[in-house]
Amino acid sequence: MAKNHGSSVKDDKQYEGLRKRGMSKERAAKIANAPKSSQRKGGKKGGKKSS
Repeated sequence: MAKNHGSSVKDDKQYEGLRKRGMSKERAAKIANAPKSSQRKGGKKGGKKSS
């Protein structure tokens, strides 16, 4: 179970995972606190195929 890292970190589980990969505390906290976006960046454009 993820530790509680205080009110400064919103997603403790994600924060711990990033820290285990060697990321700095500051950068891991910024990523864990970033708003969750339902929109994906990059990749192929969806939609109808033109015939």
